[in-house]
Amino acid sequence: MSQEQSLVDTIRSQFRQNSTQLQVFNLLSDQQWHCRECEGKPIGSNQYAGGGGIQGLQRGTRSRPGLVIETNKQYCLTCQQIRLGDRWTGEIKSANSASTIPVSLVERILKVYSYTDVIEQRRREKHELIIDHRFPMERWGASEPPHLTSMSDDEIKVKFQLLKKDASGNHNLLKSRSCERCIKTGKRGKPFGIRFWYQGDENWPSIHQRGAEAEEGCIGCGWYDFEAWRNALNQKLAQFDQHN
Repeated sequence: MSQEQSLVDTIRSQFRQNSTQLQVFNLLSDQQWHCRECEGKPIGSNQYAGGGGIQGLQRGTRSRPGLVIETNKQYCLTCQQIRLGDRWTGEIKSANSASTIPVSLVERILKVYSYTDVIEQRRREKHELIIDHRFPMERWGASEPPHLTSMSDDEIKVKFQLLKKDASGNHNLLKSRSCERCIKTGKRGKPFGIRFWYQGDENWPSIHQRGAEAEEGCIGCGWYDFEAWRNALNQKLAQFDQHN
């Protein structure tokens, strides 16, 4: 058995049987480009690109390394169109995984925010909310330290916000895609296409790209702190009204 095949078999054994991630890994394990439209969607149209698929493979877990996956557009012979696709390079990297939030802490976070998502400001059922880390996992550079159930309300507000995930949309997925583009291009996020930052501008301002020091570069982006972003934008609009 070759070293390459041994790595594939080792990684494959670390997935839950019949999981979406295992199916996506089996698809990408040949290290060839695969079209998301005609090959990804049949696996799991709602999970293929997200944490249950590509993103989850890239991040890894405490027991499994992350995978180096390239994503780009190419001509698909099956679709006969230019489509977005993915290719595993055969390389692995240090895991960049979220530590599990204890159930008791989950309940406290939801209560601190009154079960209300920060963007639409609607009170929701628990299953329609996602506890979002303000500082995105894509920039951690390592596994997240364990969450302490003793966190104060103020510490919770510094670290987390609530985003919605319901039949009409997944704001956490929108944020993840924006953060990925930011890492790739150095241009910070524009929530819903609105070009406003409450600190700095669209250019990534930090010399640090990953790790704890990189969090300073997120400050000012609406995806990092949507409430601060909205308040600053409203203040800007109020000042404009006063001068017109």
